[in-house]
Amino acid sequence: MRATAKDFICQLAKRLAQPKPGLKAQLKMITYPRLGHQVYTEVEDQSQPAAALILLYPREGGWFLVLTVRSEKVEAHRSQISLPGGRQEQGETLIQTALRETQEELGVNPAEVKIIGQLTPLYIPVSNYCLYPFVGVMAERPKFRASVHEVAEIIEVNLNQLLLPSTKQNEYRKIRGQRVLIPFYRIEAHKIWGATAMVLAEFEEILKQTWPRL
Repeated sequence: MRATAKDFICQLAKRLAQPKPGLKAQLKMITYPRLGHQVYTEVEDQSQPAAALILLYPREGGWFLVLTVRSEKVEAHRSQISLPGGRQEQGETLIQTALRETQEELGVNPAEVKIIGQLTPLYIPVSNYCLYPFVGVMAERPKFRASVHEVAEIIEVNLNQLLLPSTKQNEYRKIRGQRVLIPFYRIEAHKIWGATAMVLAEFEEILKQTWPRL
């Protein structure tokens, strides 16, 4: 019997409530060497909290998540591919941060997003952010309205493609004068690497345990 969309979301929420793959999964997509890498618990008090959202929604008979190419106008991580998200503001919870940033970047109404769990926090040395990723679901594909200031391009990723072994590749690049091995997810012409890839690596491990044949 084929699983329904409701079954999938229910199983995913249950799995997110259990112990997570954590750092072991994140490290599968870490650049090497990665200067300054630390476990988030070691720097939580000294870093700036930020939140991101893995936003899931149905489209064309499948399930997708959304990424953005950050514009050249933003303060941090310019031109990089990331999940919608950003720095926590005073007086808001991290979930509120993730939802606010998604609304600001993509025009998604927070009231239409159901948060079903969160992943393991990740420390990002280059910006001193401690990133808290949440997983949210929408009943239908949102009508995206990209922020001109923050978003250069919207990337919609089919979860089937995320799970394909051929999607994960690697290459060497020279960064700040150092030769670095970079694992990445190849999504069409895009290479998703760094912190975004590390968050997706943990989500991928969880997804493998709950993914239905819809």
